Amino acid sequence: MTTQPKTTEAENPYLTREDALTILNTPDDQLDELIARAEKLRRKYKGDNVGIHILTNARSGNCSQDCAYCAQSCRSSADIEKYKWVSDEKLYRDNDFVNKNHLARHCIGLSGMKFTDAEIEELAAKIRKMKETGTHLCCSIGFLTEKQARMLKEAGLDRINHNLNSSRAFYPNICSTHTFDQRVANIKMLQGLGYEICSGGIIGMGESKEDVVDMLLELREINPEAIPINFLLPIEGTPLAHKDTSGLTPEYGLKVLALARLLVPQADIRCAAGREVYFKGEEKRLLSVVNSIFASGYLTEDGQGIEDTIKVIEDAGFTYEIESA
Repeated sequence: MTTQPKTTEAENPYLTREDALTILNTPDDQLDELIARAEKLRRKYKGDNVGIHILTNARSGNCSQDCAYCAQSCRSSADIEKYKWVSDEKLYRDNDFVNKNHLARHCIGLSGMKFTDAEIEELAAKIRKMKETGTHLCCSIGFLTEKQARMLKEAGLDRINHNLNSSRAFYPNICSTHTFDQRVANIKMLQGLGYEICSGGIIGMGESKEDVVDMLLELREINPEAIPINFLLPIEGTPLAHKDTSGLTPEYGLKVLALARLLVPQADIRCAAGREVYFKGEEKRLLSVVNSIFASGYLTEDGQGIEDTIKVIEDAGFTYEIESA
């Protein structure tokens, strides 16, 4: 594993909560200066590479949790496909696709909060098979027991995604079936077992700028390998179906992403859900800050195809290639 360059205080001063709020309130006519500041750190740590990820929805729907934004939650009536396991054919085809196209990582999402040991062993068998090709694997899988986390680690799982989603103060507004602190405790347990961590949030659910800052400051403390920032895609049948997203301008989104880069400069900053909707025509500025994106969709929502994604990256003057496993 290559050693990350160190950032000096002069290059990127330690930001206080007040500093972070000031950055999020940057006037639009000063945005390019903020992007240039973030780009220096992006290029220092990540060069001009963009990691492309494919997401397979391995278990869909029937979740016991009531997350307001999610089409798979227990209070969603969204018209989605529901199944316990995606077919092995689809799972392994996606894995081969990642390798064939030299993508960064295969991300695997499973709905639900708790799993039986037998279900985890079934998943572990699938992971062992996919690791035969050397694919870097990440699972988004709710809450695991330490025993279950060890089972998947021994099978070869590299990374686990567990998002904070919002601030500690705002969290009860979007979920009542588990707490923010449970999420933090789960992440710390996984880090203790040696997992890489992917943890981020969702912008546009009605939170304040203070909430965004507080979430990003929590993420600075967690120091994950990757920070995916999603921009709300309101889904019919969910409590946030008619949420006003007019405040999700490209300018505001870029300020959020730039702040994430300044707070956790060595992390992969990923523009996840909403990229194709909110940043169309802004790819050059977007990729000057972030170094990671999805192609081909987000669990229950469609996304940009791989060929178009690669074209967007190359037209903006960046490259894509495999990240080392």
